[in-house]
Amino acid sequence: MDRRLFLRLLASATSGAVIMPTALSASTARKKGGIHNDNKIIFIQLNGGNDGLNTFIPYENPLYYQHRKTIAIPKQELINPSGGIAFHPALESLANISQNGDLSLIQNVGYPNPNRSHFRSREIWQTASDSNQYLNYGWLGRYLDHQYGDQGISGINIDKTENLALKSEQINNITIKDLTRLDKSMQGGNKLVLSDNPQLDFVRKIAYASTEGSKEISQAIKKSRYTTGDYPSTALGYNLKWISKLVKSSLETEVFYTSIGGFDTHRNQLPAHQKKLHEVNDAVYALYEDLKRDGFIENTTIVLFSEFGRRVKENGSGTDHGTAGPIVVIGGNNRGEIIGENPNLSDLDHGDLKYQIDFRSVYASILKDKLDFDPTLLGIQQNPLKGLF
Repeated sequence: MDRRLFLRLLASATSGAVIMPTALSASTARKKGGIHNDNKIIFIQLNGGNDGLNTFIPYENPLYYQHRKTIAIPKQELINPSGGIAFHPALESLANISQNGDLSLIQNVGYPNPNRSHFRSREIWQTASDSNQYLNYGWLGRYLDHQYGDQGISGINIDKTENLALKSEQINNITIKDLTRLDKSMQGGNKLVLSDNPQLDFVRKIAYASTEGSKEISQAIKKSRYTTGDYPSTALGYNLKWISKLVKSSLETEVFYTSIGGFDTHRNQLPAHQKKLHEVNDAVYALYEDLKRDGFIENTTIVLFSEFGRRVKENGSGTDHGTAGPIVVIGGNNRGEIIGENPNLSDLDHGDLKYQIDFRSVYASILKDKLDFDPTLLGIQQNPLKGLF
């Protein structure tokens, strides 16, 4: 059967709410060695290439204002200045998290020979490959293969499409488009009905398995004794509210993933970027407060990143694709520090920031310090980033 036709049939059979390749039991997710780690990792991907220089502003560097005469954030509007870096005014709540000591800012993150294509750079970040290397499976998918094999739902992606970072050789993760639709689809009951068409039956079996897996998730959430806090009425707020429910449920899933788009700010950057940062700020702070209230923030690490930054010099009303940018880490008992030097605006690579910290060293730190896993088993040779946890 043609792959596209198969996916259309599967989406129809599951009401378009879930993408799951075979039967999974959420309640039986177990590591191969039988040792469970209570730490959870939540990845929030900022799609489009977030402008790091207008997110965490090097306000003491006059070159910032020289290169960005139209889109620079005025000094009097900046918040939480420290060490020559200040937060965008839309990030007031993230600044509060920083003041609580629960936010680490990692500066100038990238990789050698950067690629400015959205698709290819995301692929590099999601597989942890070199810029000239192509890998079939995601870095988290490879981790799940090593640790879980096919023993249950160990990774959950809440998004409209599957994420390459979680792509694995074995069956151990699920992509959910809309959990509320799953609940509705289960109210009338579901039975597996087969026909004399083998291809149609194959789709039906997978759809049935997806429904069974979704029931396990729904039951785990219903059994949770924890409630969720107030979240903004945005797509990201909705996704993070569900992730909070999953983190606080009986599921032993370790890895959660979601994304937000709209960061490709070639034109009219000031209002567009401010709006997106507001969305991130409000949704992430709701998640932080929710997890902190119930005592989960120490064991939950929230990671915000983008596939690349923007060019240093504005193009008139916006910025074009660049290279290095910041990563934000919240919770997980991180040290709450700024890691790396402030962006060097006088030593550029063809108009772009030079990366200082390889993104794979951040991955290595998460794997080693939070998941008790040797990153070299995934082909990640970079040393874990010091000073993060």
